[in-house]
Amino acid sequence: MDLTGKTVLVVGSGISGVAATELLKKKNVNVVLFDGNKELDLTALREKHPVFADVKIILGELTAEDRSGLDLVVLSPGVPTDLPMVEDLKKDGIPIWGEIELACHFAKGRIVAITGTNGKTTTTALCGEIMANYYRDVKVVGNIGIPYTSVAADTTDETVTVAEISSFQLETIHTFHPAVSAILNITPDHLNRHHTMECYIKTKERIAENQTEDEVCVLNYEDEVLRAFGETLHTNVLYFSSSQKLDRGLYLDGEDIYYADGENTTKVINVNELNILGMHNYENVMAATGIALSLGVPMDKIVEVLKRFQAVEHRIEYVTEKRGVKFYNDSKGTNPDAAIKGICAMNRPTLLIGGGYDKQSEYDEWIESFGGKVKLLVLIGQTREKIAACARAHGFENIVLCDTFEEAIDTCYRNAVSGDAVLLSPACASWGMFKNYEERGRIFKEYVRALKED
Repeated sequence: MDLTGKTVLVVGSGISGVAATELLKKKNVNVVLFDGNKELDLTALREKHPVFADVKIILGELTAEDRSGLDLVVLSPGVPTDLPMVEDLKKDGIPIWGEIELACHFAKGRIVAITGTNGKTTTTALCGEIMANYYRDVKVVGNIGIPYTSVAADTTDETVTVAEISSFQLETIHTFHPAVSAILNITPDHLNRHHTMECYIKTKERIAENQTEDEVCVLNYEDEVLRAFGETLHTNVLYFSSSQKLDRGLYLDGEDIYYADGENTTKVINVNELNILGMHNYENVMAATGIALSLGVPMDKIVEVLKRFQAVEHRIEYVTEKRGVKFYNDSKGTNPDAAIKGICAMNRPTLLIGGGYDKQSEYDEWIESFGGKVKLLVLIGQTREKIAACARAHGFENIVLCDTFEEAIDTCYRNAVSGDAVLLSPACASWGMFKNYEERGRIFKEYVRALKED
């Protein structure tokens, strides 16, 4: 579709909407902005984002008259595709894209696309550093915090774009076509948006639907859903495994990671040479290595980065030590499975801060993962009563409910002794108490660093 001179409706005035509008205007496309918040201050919005200065903006409700004359709709990732407004647009026959589809329509070069319930950000950041250690023009974009649309116009045929892709973004792809895709794992998450686990799985698997026989999809062999999915693909599949040797793929054997190409086996690295903790991070390392090898990066260039790579902010991030107590920020542990990985990475008695926005998750497996390691569970937010009831049902009674985030941190510090760890790993989203998990993590770090040691 040639969009020059067309009229495109951008839905959402946040960071994705801003970037989409900027890209479209650069490409001489007429933009109309819609936001469901009818109380939005348009003057303030236009002052903050000059790109909206000469854009028609519709607030609150999109009428049939508003829909007439539209050639395309671009949804921000946070906009559910089953809203009545979106259904009306579909009935009108108007194509609906997301920001990823819009970006790849204009972008050049090769795309690496990484999804999964957990580990996306770490793997994307690591993969981006590896690519930049070999290729000259590398962009790291997507759910990691930089809209793909914000850099698409600056790409060339030589560009390698490493993109963290969420299930929300995969709902609205059509021709999106990565040279290498990866699905790290699939566990229950965002069921308030996708409604069923089957729908969530199918959405994640869309990342590979446009790949050709010559391209590669990297999958976790230990995830039964993904192992079965790999058997259905016509593209090349490269597995990684944390528990068994593979004839072709990457695997962990003891403390060493190996790569087997079907004929030869090469040691990649010993996990003690890494700066990131936990089995889940060894899986992230294997995935990133497989992606990089699939895109032609030499092994020595990969290993250089593996040895220096540090933990991503908010993902089991070491903060500081006070009175012999170590503090870790795992604010990105926004679902039970991610939080389990946070617990598993701890190597000392742990006081755990959990709770937050309710995404309709179940917490049984998270509680069961405590395994004697968690000595105190401090709960906050909308889910605190639900989690407390679940913990008691599993025989865990050492629970404190707090009204504020600061009270939770103080409670942990007061009850911790030298040799303990305090871990923020909420197993829940941050909404309701914080704008996002990044804000939650930043506040945690600032507050902890200011704690007095006397």
